[in-house]
Amino acid sequence: MKFSIIIPTLNEENTIQSCLLALQPLRNDCELIIVDGDSTDNTRMLATPLVDKVLLSAKGRGKQMNNGAKQATGEILIFLHADTCLPENALPLIQEKISLAKQWGRFDIQLSGNLFLLKVIAQMMNWRSRLTGIATGDQVIFVTRQAFERAGRYPEISLMEDIALSKALKKISLPICLKDKVISSGRRWEHNGIYRTILLMWTLRLRYFFGADPKKLAFLYAQGVFTQFKCSDWYKRLCR
Repeated sequence: MKFSIIIPTLNEENTIQSCLLALQPLRNDCELIIVDGDSTDNTRMLATPLVDKVLLSAKGRGKQMNNGAKQATGEILIFLHADTCLPENALPLIQEKISLAKQWGRFDIQLSGNLFLLKVIAQMMNWRSRLTGIATGDQVIFVTRQAFERAGRYPEISLMEDIALSKALKKISLPICLKDKVISSGRRWEHNGIYRTILLMWTLRLRYFFGADPKKLAFLYAQGVFTQFKCSDWYKRLCR
């Protein structure tokens, strides 16, 4: 059973080498594919010696990951962010659990950083994911090629593509929720502030639920903007 690890990148020269070096021991069992969104730094140059394929794509995680999946040869696709590290036994864990009954899943997550609250946030993310069956990209979504195609691939939207894919995959099978942890960077939480980022992420999710334009949500996410609103016009604001 062959795996393909697909990594979307955009100006990741500071993290891409450490990410890919950690994956080198896995290359006997999988292929590594970088799908770059036209980086303006040295991401592609640094990645090329360490992967099987470097693809150039229009910017956008959904687009990039779909393009990577089209070029992948593996029967199981693993979508990995450049600032996230897999556990050493990731491939055997996936191969052991994945089946016709459960064709996709994700890992538990640990956020790197020194702040104690990052541990609490990671645990809450894991609990929420188990309760809802929804995975985020930081938790490293893996899926059989057949289920990925049946789900319609990633929607090529500006944000929340992982949530949309999870909802589509849930119609095919329940997710595998592996307790083994991937380690994802807590830099965004530390840079923007813990409480501010929590408010931002929950606001974006709520606005997405009520039909907000993913392009606007992506802009707010990139800016780290939490938009406050009065209770009297909460519904109107959420749906903008």
